[in-house]
Amino acid sequence: MKRSDRARGGPGVERRTPRQPREDSRAERGTRQPRGHDASRQARSHAAAQASVAYGIHAVRALLTRHPQRVRRLWLADSRESAARLQELRELATAAGVTVDAADGEELDRLAAGERHQGAIAEVAPRAGDPETQLEEALEALGDTPGLLLVLDGVTDPHNLGACLRSADAAGVAAVIVPRDRAAGLTPVVRKVAAGAAESVPLIAVVNLARTLRELKERGLWLVGAADDASRTLYDVDLTGPTVLVLGSEGEGMRRLTREACDQLVSIPMAGAVESLNVSVATGVALFEAVRQRRAMKLAVSG
Repeated sequence: MKRSDRARGGPGVERRTPRQPREDSRAERGTRQPRGHDASRQARSHAAAQASVAYGIHAVRALLTRHPQRVRRLWLADSRESAARLQELRELATAAGVTVDAADGEELDRLAAGERHQGAIAEVAPRAGDPETQLEEALEALGDTPGLLLVLDGVTDPHNLGACLRSADAAGVAAVIVPRDRAAGLTPVVRKVAAGAAESVPLIAVVNLARTLRELKERGLWLVGAADDASRTLYDVDLTGPTVLVLGSEGEGMRRLTREACDQLVSIPMAGAVESLNVSVATGVALFEAVRQRRAMKLAVSG
């Protein structure tokens, strides 16, 4: 939505561990050689730093439950305090044949680039298939039901994107579509904030968003864009049919081509002193208005 909260600029996705000095040079200086456990731990950390990771108990549990084949390795805290709450993850990983490594707090902090990891970090393989194939599969999975999709045009804050994915999962959204450039992608921060929703709702990054919107319209979906200056409100339009809800970036709203592609523009009425909502809050409001309308229609038909 326009004039919404400024992005907080989350940490980068990948972070390389510092290159370790040669062991012979350490010996020449009279320093202690690294223990075998420490050396192997450094090697594991270096490998994971160059791969995609997910951290947090909810995010890792969702991966192991829904897509265990994508989990390459799991790191769990080796402290006694964490053993009980991480036991479920250990059992899920063992059942799926995933290698489980014990790691201390320092190693986990390095793997998570300083973010709060709750003692669980997974190395994740990328989702298979190109964006077009992923979108086609999401649409085909709808069958005869009226689909509900979400488009986020240039949302750059990973915390906002994660929150949007969480709302999308709760609302039964078939897919979330974002532009590949100048927008947040599926980073570890997004996975953590999404609390497992990133593994249940496809996040599809497309090269040309305007072209994708045209293709969705050709397939019979109705594009409803959120704009502060729209004359009609969210509560004035019918969202019971195949619908794509479109929301813009935190600061600028939808780009011109995205706005022009929409069949209908709507606003969220504001009764207080603030002029607009954060994009993740606006997304939740819009999605659950669609859910409310669809449930009311089902009740009316069945009654």
